[in-house]
Amino acid sequence: MKLTVEGIKDSSAWESKGYHLPAYDRAEIIKNTEEAPEWVHFGAGNIFRAFHAVLAQNLIEKGLMNTGIVVAEGFDYEIVEKAYKTYEDLSILAILKSDGSVEKQVIGSIAKSYILDSERDAEFEGLKKVFRNKSLKLCTFTITEKGYNLKKTDGSYMDAVLADMNEGPAKPHSYIGKVASLMYERYTNGKLPIAMVSTDNCSHNGEKLYAAIYEFAKAWADNGKADTGFVDYINDKSLVSFPWSMIDKITPRPDDSVKAMLAEDGVEGLEPVITGFHTYVAPFVNAEESEYLVVEDDFPNGRPALEKAGVIFTDRDTVNNVERMKVTTCLNPLHTALAVYGCLLGYTRISEEMKDADLVKLINTVGYVEGLPVVVDPGVINPKDFIDTVTKVRLPNPFMPDAPQRIATDTSQKLAIRFGETIKSYIASSDLDVHALKAIPFVLAGWLRYTMGIDDKGAEFECSSDPLLDEVAAITRTIKLGDTRSVDELKKVLLPILKRKEIFAVDLEEAGLADTVVADFAKLIAKEGAVREQLAALQ
Repeated sequence: MKLTVEGIKDSSAWESKGYHLPAYDRAEIIKNTEEAPEWVHFGAGNIFRAFHAVLAQNLIEKGLMNTGIVVAEGFDYEIVEKAYKTYEDLSILAILKSDGSVEKQVIGSIAKSYILDSERDAEFEGLKKVFRNKSLKLCTFTITEKGYNLKKTDGSYMDAVLADMNEGPAKPHSYIGKVASLMYERYTNGKLPIAMVSTDNCSHNGEKLYAAIYEFAKAWADNGKADTGFVDYINDKSLVSFPWSMIDKITPRPDDSVKAMLAEDGVEGLEPVITGFHTYVAPFVNAEESEYLVVEDDFPNGRPALEKAGVIFTDRDTVNNVERMKVTTCLNPLHTALAVYGCLLGYTRISEEMKDADLVKLINTVGYVEGLPVVVDPGVINPKDFIDTVTKVRLPNPFMPDAPQRIATDTSQKLAIRFGETIKSYIASSDLDVHALKAIPFVLAGWLRYTMGIDDKGAEFECSSDPLLDEVAAITRTIKLGDTRSVDELKKVLLPILKRKEIFAVDLEEAGLADTVVADFAKLIAKEGAVREQLAALQ
């Protein structure tokens, strides 16, 4: 059994092993896409193959779409070379359900994969041709929040971005520069309408995408590298929209246990590859069953009937409320709490953490007790039902190989939205007392303890990558386990971190929480085993 066009023709072999194969004429879908493409996706990672590509397959099988998705990868080109083209743009999705069953299907809705590289003439011209076609309705994105950032930490433009802004749209090298160049192609070929839909897991994602593309349009116009009308085109909501969205689906890196399962079925050639950018890619994706996608319904050139595949379309305010519900209270804060304390306690699976009564008590307090009181009910998803599913079905799923180490990546960039927004809501409320918060300050103290790189048994461990790790650790690692300094003395050491609004969204000293965080931290470093002891004692 080979994952190729020829290989899946032996449908009886695949179906006898429980695989669902594409129930449509894929050659016809590819032909239709070449002639009249409707959907481009930027970012060829796991979430795309486990979610967007499946949505498209569902619609194609229902007869509601007759084209596939054109996918473009603009950062790690090896993903396309080694996980797409090798397998003729086919992939396998393994849905790992909480009851232990596995739903397996071959995904064939990706009609064409491109490397988004302006130096590869055939690839870039192929994408330009797609963007010149009036049939194109939408572009979706999963390029991570960092993909929209154009500037260095000092506020100046990144070198590649500045070079692209000065040189114009012909041969850009930065990710957004390349996307803006394709948009310019669409502008110069009739100011054709399109929806640019970020589905990245970040707040106000559509706004971030708009701001990045607008900066390029304005710079090119100001530098005489593009028509001034290009700026007007980007700003004309009747032609170009940037809908907001909220996406939620856990897709860990391809797991060895899943690879072994597929190999036992008889599928050949599934060896994962680590790219030069340290991306772990494979021709298969493993993911959880639960998924949510809520999108602002603003599509100037029309859109596929994605509501027939489970996507919720609504207005911008509702998307914002759903996103805030998920990111600031009902999922992401719980994930971060488990990530920080899971690493400290030596866990390597989130599902194993959910067997730990102390950790379950912590996240229940973060979510139900401290989070839900400030949630705005978005109407389309019930917050209590959402968090119930998170804590009782999704996180405990023993068949989902998700790791606290993965979730701990870039924690300094996540704390502001995941905890800071709740803190701000407490400060602004006339009914709630910010000083009553216990679990959230305990998580923040746990993060500081985590950055020391010493687990609860006193052994060193490697912290996950984080742009501020070195800076924060330079302070926290001056403190050792068993440090006998007083809380006031420790506060003097930690205050430069605690006052940073870019980390916590608030100055924790001004918010009245610095003392609580430092007191918790002092207890967590008292001795080996103190983390477990304090978790157990948490009220």
